[in-house]
Amino acid sequence: MKRDYEKQIRKNTSELFEYISQRTTEEQLQRIIASYNFAADAHKEQKRRSGEPYITHPIAVATILAKELEMTDNTVITAFLHDVVEDTPHTVEEIRDMFGDDVAFLVDTVTKRKKDSYQHSKQVDNYRQILESVHYDVRALLIKLADRLHNMRTLESMRPDKQMKIAGETDYFYAPLANRLGLYHIKTELENLSFRYRCPRDYNEMEEQLNEERELEHEQLEIFTNKIQEVLEEAGYKVRIEVRYRGPYSIWRKAKAKGSDIKHIDGKHYIRIIYPNPVDISEKSMSLKIYSVLTDHFREKPGSVNNYIDSPKENGYQSFHVKLLCQQGGWEEIHISSERMVRNSRLGCAAESSEVGVTMWLDKFKSILQEVAEDDQNIAFMEGVTSTFYNDDIMVFTPKGRGVILPKGATALDFAFEIHSQIGEKAVYARINGKLMSLRTVLRRGDRVEIGTAEDAEPHPDWLDHVYTFRAKRYLKSYFANLPRLEYERCPHCNPLPEDEVIGFKNGDGTTIIHKRYCPDIIRLASEYGDSIVAATFEANPAFKYPVRIRVQGIDRYHLMSDLIDCITNELHLTMSSLATENIDRIAICTIDFMVNSVSELQRVMKSISQIDGIDEVTHIEI
Repeated sequence: MKRDYEKQIRKNTSELFEYISQRTTEEQLQRIIASYNFAADAHKEQKRRSGEPYITHPIAVATILAKELEMTDNTVITAFLHDVVEDTPHTVEEIRDMFGDDVAFLVDTVTKRKKDSYQHSKQVDNYRQILESVHYDVRALLIKLADRLHNMRTLESMRPDKQMKIAGETDYFYAPLANRLGLYHIKTELENLSFRYRCPRDYNEMEEQLNEERELEHEQLEIFTNKIQEVLEEAGYKVRIEVRYRGPYSIWRKAKAKGSDIKHIDGKHYIRIIYPNPVDISEKSMSLKIYSVLTDHFREKPGSVNNYIDSPKENGYQSFHVKLLCQQGGWEEIHISSERMVRNSRLGCAAESSEVGVTMWLDKFKSILQEVAEDDQNIAFMEGVTSTFYNDDIMVFTPKGRGVILPKGATALDFAFEIHSQIGEKAVYARINGKLMSLRTVLRRGDRVEIGTAEDAEPHPDWLDHVYTFRAKRYLKSYFANLPRLEYERCPHCNPLPEDEVIGFKNGDGTTIIHKRYCPDIIRLASEYGDSIVAATFEANPAFKYPVRIRVQGIDRYHLMSDLIDCITNELHLTMSSLATENIDRIAICTIDFMVNSVSELQRVMKSISQIDGIDEVTHIEI
């Protein structure tokens, strides 16, 4: 068995060094070989859980970085050395002396910090270290992703509980991170490997069903793609065509979200049309020419075009998407891409030509990480990071056409806070594509959003349930945390107001709930836990207002409603949150909700309304 391992190691390293030799200088190659020899000696007594020599893992990580991500010498050297400091007696200084400052820096960055205690948990502190490495160099993230990818590829040898832990981390943290760095193929493989080990039965069932569907669809897809090839060749376009199948996890997740079975899920595959990088015209022009030829021969699904060339996804992805009707009557998803776009969708942030987009993303990432670090007491670290970066994104636009990227599921409130915190705080309404909408409205890709504000506006506590981004959550949590606090909590059933006759009940956790003295809850509690009853007074405070509801009944007449509204808004300067009216045989009945800061203010309002001509009765209704 030992000889077999050694033979495989020699084969893997020879193939790797042969591949690298075609892309590096002789000097760089010798440094890479030296790093392998150093790592092999350092790990020589260590084995993996599977029984393999430990050096097989660094070899695999280096191979992923060199072949799959096309990384250069120092990154590959670091891949060989990435576990040396953590798992052997060797130090960063030794590595610095042998391989230079850059490699030593990368090895130090990816080495887990051993601590006696952790600020959050061992896992979360490790996530924090990985993410904070983006402050220094994105290569550190790529090394950690390659490390995780090989660990997932070899997870079978682990115990089921370890498989669940590692697979859970992968699905929650590493796969979304790969997606955000534009490494779509790594993200997809990580998701599917995680799904395989977390839910093996569901995974196997889904894979079996997908394989059956692929066999059934193969012939008709071949006919359709051959027709596309023929049409484009007749028009003078040399392209290559691929049918790309989405993985079990993607389909399973979509089926769960829609409450459907696999047969009724669209988008299980897509057709990619790839053209050579154009020289004399832009990629957009070439994509549009191909699109024009295709739509002359195939029916296009209305509204199916997505132009990711002009508006790339935040991870840098570019392509031109459209859906066409095939001969069998189904809509087929078509992606029109250049060779450059395909390469960049595979390499993501590792592709030279995507550096500008990734740099913008990394700069935003750094600013959010800084905000998280500054406000770690008010919002969980991982909640802040994942809500902002680990979701599909959409691009919406300001009235002047500036693009704003938000996570999918974000609302107009998120948009307001993304523009500026003061816009969010004073927001009152949104106009989405010119239509007046609630601030809670979920935005869609391409929406044009305008936020209306008012000087007297202030955030509502339930806004926290309607924002998605870290920036909005952080601001709102800080805003509400800094508001004056009541000495007591109010009973949610009788809802006492300041100046009501109240009594308190002290809970086991030390909090005191105040009740109106006739509240059935306090009567019951007094009979069961009399020793917990405490004296309490509820004084009015101008900083606090409370919702109330009144019922107004009177004889209907011309301008009655106008006089009622004028009394509340202009004379009493109150803001109504709800107004409902009905008219029964010329008797007008109105139910009005508004805010007051005390019983005396409520009584003053009711008295003023009762003096309006025609009003017969004004009653306070318990909410």
